[in-house]
Amino acid sequence: MTLIYVIAGEPSGDLLGGRLMAALKKRGGGRVRFAGIGGEAMRAEGLDSLFPMSELSVMGLVEVLPRLPNIFRRIGQTLADIEAKRPDAVLTIDSWGFTGRIHAGLKKRGSSIRRIHYVAPMVWAWKSGRTRTLARVLDLLLTLLPNEPEWFEKEGLRSVHVGHPVIEGDAGKGDGAAFRARHGIPAEAKVVCVLPGSRHSETGRLLKPFAGTLALLSARHPGLWAVAPTVETVAGEVAAAARFWPCPNVVVRGTAEKHDAFAACDVALAASGTVALELAMAGLPAVIAYKVSRLSAFIATRFLGLNLKFVTLVNILVDERVMPELLQDDCRPDRLAAAVERLLLDAPARQAQVEGARRALVKLGLGGDSPSAKAAATVLDFIGETT
Repeated sequence: MTLIYVIAGEPSGDLLGGRLMAALKKRGGGRVRFAGIGGEAMRAEGLDSLFPMSELSVMGLVEVLPRLPNIFRRIGQTLADIEAKRPDAVLTIDSWGFTGRIHAGLKKRGSSIRRIHYVAPMVWAWKSGRTRTLARVLDLLLTLLPNEPEWFEKEGLRSVHVGHPVIEGDAGKGDGAAFRARHGIPAEAKVVCVLPGSRHSETGRLLKPFAGTLALLSARHPGLWAVAPTVETVAGEVAAAARFWPCPNVVVRGTAEKHDAFAACDVALAASGTVALELAMAGLPAVIAYKVSRLSAFIATRFLGLNLKFVTLVNILVDERVMPELLQDDCRPDRLAAAVERLLLDAPARQAQVEGARRALVKLGLGGDSPSAKAAATVLDFIGETT
């Protein structure tokens, strides 16, 4: 029996983790067990999370500071749990700020447990020294993008491109008519999909400008509706905010409801993140927004070497602004409303985004083998050959 200790730190990683766990169980023929930390998707595959994953879902350098004592306590707790359970491998998913410390802690303690990470940090966005950091503490890296292995292999880290699991999801298979009927949304109504993030640090900065955007759009488009698919980490916060939105709205949870919501909506207003890829899969035109504190932004660009032409993976992959990005000072209601309204009214602009997003998805492996199945095979083969 193979025991794999799986760790995810945020909802997007939990989604990847759930798919990977399912693929590992299928590939392992019932001979794979799991322990670790995860959310809804990973719990659905049988994980008993060591503690709530929501404690780790925080973004922004300044925003993390108040949470540091608890995060460091959880790092110690996790390392102790790993040593007690003695898994065949520790497999972490994204969230390098937390998971990297787990791998470093295991290496420092001289642990022989195999250390695997899924989702490479974007080294082209940060100083390239991060590649050496990963190479020092990892045994295997699974990457989502085809150009990433070369960055790490030159530092001696075994790296395998497996593709992005978003392409094997059902984001484009929702039933919009059924969703509208279920929630009493008129068939002729314009509907905006509102996605203010999956971390409290995101919703805390985006809910207010998103509400202002809805106010401007509602004034110009009577009968407008808003739909907010959300996740357990921020569901209460989003539902509370939605009670004061200036238009009829529906807040939903769950993957099936989210996909039906995508199909029911005309345009999306979303926080930057994996959800942009899901929207691309659904063929739903979107405006991407993001804000962190001014101090976090200053530190990231001045001292940590952040250097990005785009922040949305769809745009990065095709090297053009397929999805509008309104960040920091541009993330304000008047500019957001103008960008959303253009996608509501301009059919050629909508079609151009859908086509550009499709090109990005092809680069992620759309139409090829299952990324989760490839990742599972890579992990189990690696464990087998190093046992």
